[in-house]
Amino acid sequence: MATGIVALVLVLAGGGIGLGVLLGTDAGPEGDAVAVPDAQLPDLGAADPVLAALSADAPVPDAGVLSATLGPLTTGPALGPGTTAQVVDVATGEVLFDQDAAAPLTPASTAKLLTAAAVLTTVDPAETLETRVVSGAAPGEVVLVGGGDPTLSRTEPSQTYPGAATMADLATQVVGALPAGTPVTRVVVDSSLFTGPLTASGWGAGDAPSSYAAPVTATAVDGARVGPGATARSGQPGIDAGAALADALGAPGAAVVLGQAPAGATTLGTVQSAPVSRLVEQALSMSDNVLAEALARQVALARNQPASFEGAARAVVDALEEAGLDVSGVTLADGSGLSREDSVTAEVLTALMRGVADGSLDQASGLLAGLPVAGYDGTLADRGDDDPATAPGTVRAKTGTLLGVHALAGTVVTAEGRLLAFAVVADEATGSEAAAEAALDAFAATLAACGCR
Repeated sequence: MATGIVALVLVLAGGGIGLGVLLGTDAGPEGDAVAVPDAQLPDLGAADPVLAALSADAPVPDAGVLSATLGPLTTGPALGPGTTAQVVDVATGEVLFDQDAAAPLTPASTAKLLTAAAVLTTVDPAETLETRVVSGAAPGEVVLVGGGDPTLSRTEPSQTYPGAATMADLATQVVGALPAGTPVTRVVVDSSLFTGPLTASGWGAGDAPSSYAAPVTATAVDGARVGPGATARSGQPGIDAGAALADALGAPGAAVVLGQAPAGATTLGTVQSAPVSRLVEQALSMSDNVLAEALARQVALARNQPASFEGAARAVVDALEEAGLDVSGVTLADGSGLSREDSVTAEVLTALMRGVADGSLDQASGLLAGLPVAGYDGTLADRGDDDPATAPGTVRAKTGTLLGVHALAGTVVTAEGRLLAFAVVADEATGSEAAAEAALDAFAATLAACGCR
């Protein structure tokens, strides 16, 4: 703003008006003060809100009418037998639709909602994850110490995670900290922050590496992808991260090995991830399994649990229970929902979404920013209601997909302005993925268009 004021003064001075005139204190030719009239500002009136709040008087859909409308959508062949669902009015908590919502089913990626809520209520949303490089045990050796940030980027900026720390920044610090001319001949990668197996119980043999998952390590680059912006994930994320550091240091021929930093090693450089709140958004929007697992381990670390699949799963459930969520029927084996051993109810998913939407689930409101928006972004970018009166923006929900498992959980604003929380989970679908997704989309779109009175 100061620059703008100076520019204005210079322009006015060029037109024969001095700074003193602007301030009303400049002397005239005879030394007399020059009077300047007070500025007359127009009356702009009250500003209309850009985002108007939902009306408290918006009518609640009639439960009977809603059940008659939604029932056929959840019992058809597209979703298979045993589909569970629930719809709740956010303002009152009234259950408007319930179809076996207390029955535990495989949630697929809707389990990421539990991880997201747990990390936001456990860790300061503004906190960042640190990656360090420290001196090694021998001359020419440096150690890359993972802090659990898989978004660290080979490129500047990251091609996948906006706001991510970059290996170039880290390498610049390391070069500046080393004695001038010191060649780096060996990079040790320390991923000891995470413990236990690299894949979860209930993951398939082809899940890691794949296009959607990788072995979970405390050190990785580009979400454990084989290259910046690639689809395929790597089977050796730690080694890839070490190689990326060697390249950034101008030492592509340096040996890269797994190991641990020596005690008391000197720090040569540090970088910070985007805030946890932003990482949650990224994990939810694109259903990033690797990032979700990293966030679940942050919950474990904060609660003094082992940073393993088992420790993280236990920590997530405990954190949600402590935050006031009834976690009956919840069993987790991982933090991403990729495990077939995960078990969650539609009732829990709906209660979580209501708690986030009405603010009663403390600090978890940031989760809403990461929900895919139907017809607009994330995993719902090409799905949802095509009616411009109800989309995009009316349905915000997390998707879940495994073979035979299809789920959707989130919030929806009805055509009459009522905010509802909902969840639909089907884990016995035998038809096509397209048919199942269409049925879930029809469920959400029906809620969005609903008067239902």
